[in-house]
Amino acid sequence: MKIFRHLLTASVILAVATSCSDNALIKGVLTDAPQTAVVVKQLSGSSFNVLDTLMTDDEGAYSYKMPIAKGQPEFVYLFRGDTRIASLILLKGDRVRVVSDTLGKYSVEGSEESVKLQEVENEFSAFLGRMNAAAAAGDNAALSKEYVDYYRSRVAYVISNPASLSSIPVLYQKINENFPVFSQSTDALHFQSVHDALAEIYPDSKYVAALADEAKRRKNLMALDMQIKDIEPTGFLNIELPSTDGSKVSLADVDSKVILLYFWTASDATQKMFNQDVLIPVYNEFHGKGFEIFSVSLDVDKGVWASAVKSQALPWINVCDGLGFDSPAAASYNVRGLLPVAYVIIDGVLSDKTIQGEKELRTLLSSTLK
Repeated sequence: MKIFRHLLTASVILAVATSCSDNALIKGVLTDAPQTAVVVKQLSGSSFNVLDTLMTDDEGAYSYKMPIAKGQPEFVYLFRGDTRIASLILLKGDRVRVVSDTLGKYSVEGSEESVKLQEVENEFSAFLGRMNAAAAAGDNAALSKEYVDYYRSRVAYVISNPASLSSIPVLYQKINENFPVFSQSTDALHFQSVHDALAEIYPDSKYVAALADEAKRRKNLMALDMQIKDIEPTGFLNIELPSTDGSKVSLADVDSKVILLYFWTASDATQKMFNQDVLIPVYNEFHGKGFEIFSVSLDVDKGVWASAVKSQALPWINVCDGLGFDSPAAASYNVRGLLPVAYVIIDGVLSDKTIQGEKELRTLLSSTLK
């Protein structure tokens, strides 16, 4: 019986030890901030989820245990109010010590990945400071140089640290909402390289999975960019999609002086009315003079589209692949979410003229098809 009790005790100790090793432990001190709330947040996509709110003791100390699954590290951030006081990358079994002040300056020990994350964040903050100073001085040359130098340093960083989780936030850094540091189409290769290296180590990580999606998106854009560069300056992106009888129709084969490339959906009654009230009368008036409509439906239900084409007796070229906004045709012309969208091709050249309605269309056709 004693042997059984010893074995049971050993089993309990082992179970507790194993359970504890699944946790990452944060031991922190927020200097000069006794009895102060520290909020623990977890990165989720591009936002944060609040995990817990801690209260510092009379010395400003606090601690937090977080379960970490094997191979699934977490990006965890500590806040005092709106001020971030630490950025951490936690792996299973990590024991991390953080010392922060109330302004957001901090030091971290016990986690190599967290140390790297702090370094890249400090470098990014310093870069933004230099950019702001150059902008305030109106020094465009300095702005350009600062960006180029920093971009090159970040490329060097991810190339040197492809298997470090700290490379992920580096890839996503933005100067502002519309200006990511990695803004070139060929940067897709850096996203893919970091993903491939991290996937070998953390195949189940949600952050690595999200990086795979972004790498795929960027590679598609890179392919499109290369396709655009291969087009003659006076050309346009070709579209080849099935018509109502299933045969493929190519935009490049349309031999008309003016082509209206028209993206629409038959599921919208307003757009069907526009066909009937505007496009058909305009088409009948100008088709004989060299006007054609290449109508691309972004319906996912091809039956709805085909029925509308037949019931309205639409006389122009009608195509649809049933992929909706995932259609390569929509991607080629950057059509997203808002329909209808119209482009004009004149003598084989994609025009920069915009068509907002019947008046603009008639004015353009009257001046072009004389």
